[in-house]
Amino acid sequence: MHDDADNPEHFHPGPDAIVEDIEGVEMFSLTSVGIDIGSSTSHLVFSHLTLRREGAGLSARFRVTDREVLYRSPIMLTPYSSGTLIDTAKVQDFIHESYRVAGYTHDDIDTGAVVITGEALNKENSRPILEYFAKDSGKFICASAGPNHEALLAAYGCGAVDLSKSANATVLNIDMGGGTTKLSVIRDGTVTQTGAISVGARLIAFDDDDVVTRVELPAKFITRELGTPVEVGQVVTDDVKRALAAYMGTYLFNVIQAKPLSDLETHLLVTDQLPDYEGLNGIDHIVFSGGVSEHVYDHETPSYGDVGPYLGKEIRARIAELNRADLVKEPTEGIRATVIGAGEYTIQASGNTSYISSETPLPVYGLQVVKALLDEDSDVQGALRTALAKFDLEKFKAGLALALGLEGVPNYKFIRRVAEGIAAVVNDAEDSNPDVFLILDLDVAKSLGGILKEELKVAPEVIAVDGIDVGDLDFIDVGNAMGVTEVIPVTIRSFMFPESRLA
Repeated sequence: MHDDADNPEHFHPGPDAIVEDIEGVEMFSLTSVGIDIGSSTSHLVFSHLTLRREGAGLSARFRVTDREVLYRSPIMLTPYSSGTLIDTAKVQDFIHESYRVAGYTHDDIDTGAVVITGEALNKENSRPILEYFAKDSGKFICASAGPNHEALLAAYGCGAVDLSKSANATVLNIDMGGGTTKLSVIRDGTVTQTGAISVGARLIAFDDDDVVTRVELPAKFITRELGTPVEVGQVVTDDVKRALAAYMGTYLFNVIQAKPLSDLETHLLVTDQLPDYEGLNGIDHIVFSGGVSEHVYDHETPSYGDVGPYLGKEIRARIAELNRADLVKEPTEGIRATVIGAGEYTIQASGNTSYISSETPLPVYGLQVVKALLDEDSDVQGALRTALAKFDLEKFKAGLALALGLEGVPNYKFIRRVAEGIAAVVNDAEDSNPDVFLILDLDVAKSLGGILKEELKVAPEVIAVDGIDVGDLDFIDVGNAMGVTEVIPVTIRSFMFPESRLA
């Protein structure tokens, strides 16, 4: 909360905060940092966020009403000490130097997000890098984003989701990075389909003398198919760069136009093809994001020793052939779309119908929300597994909160079916007996929790709360129950994404 802009006092809402403490507070400010460590590049964004109250009472909902970018770091090529190891020391040095140049220390930062994406996620030491930030879990959202999760982040971060919502349009976001291209179909503000293919600017990398320094496996397949195999240490010609870019451009447009794929193109799919996707006839707008988007939109962008400029030129040529003047929109954020920062706080309190099998797991911090919508005809287990797949998860594991949107009459038959589906997913968890946190939009937490523990005898502890509003890309902190009513304070922290300037 602050009245004097030159002397702000930061308010840190947390799961142990007494709800009454925020009565009367109408706004507060946060200093946020977003850190993106990708397969090709890494960068930081510092922001000042102003949050204002929406409504009153126990819900105490605050929303970001103003975001000022304070500092954007230079773009650094992600350093590697070997083909399988990120150079952690150089990454940390870059982050520390960015803090110094921006004029901030660790203590100045109220909240933030660090995300590792793309091929960087597959390196042996990606987890220790996340853990370096997770030590201060009260401040940072820490996420490792596989292809579907990264597609989701990019769709929100570049403004495509907001464009779809504001224009009531179907938008295709094409997020083109160093190692992969992520695809998201967004209908009326909801990401309905995601996928990824092996198209990227740094499938080969070379120095100022055009000597190849890295070749990723997809590039080996493609250049071999073209009859011009590329190896580390050899000089790569402009003709080979153009041929590689042309192949990737053709492949991308075969996918987004729903054309048949060759055997190699099928092999280069990172995920399954977009389900029920019929090509560009059903798309109102395309938004490109990611590092290659800077070249697609022909911005003045330096070369990073890759085929980004060639790939951007290929994409522009194919867009022109479509002859749809209003098809392509510029993003709100391009190369920095994956993570802008963590900044949207919502402090809510559950109703008094919560279910707590044990208070031992409480308080808990930084649970990742996995949301599923269920009705009376839903395959509950299938819907939950589909929701997990959006975050590249095959099984339930510790550190998750299942958020259920229930549509239908909440009678015993319906709630029992939901409980049976949850039990099946939980009993097949990746971890041994992970605590189960359930977030419900209907007042059925006590009933659902009781069926899970007392009738279905699930082994883990179950904490079920209702009356809480969460969505994709939210993280939650759950506090101790307050008094005999067992009202539970919940802090929701969301990735901070810009509103669209695209429409």
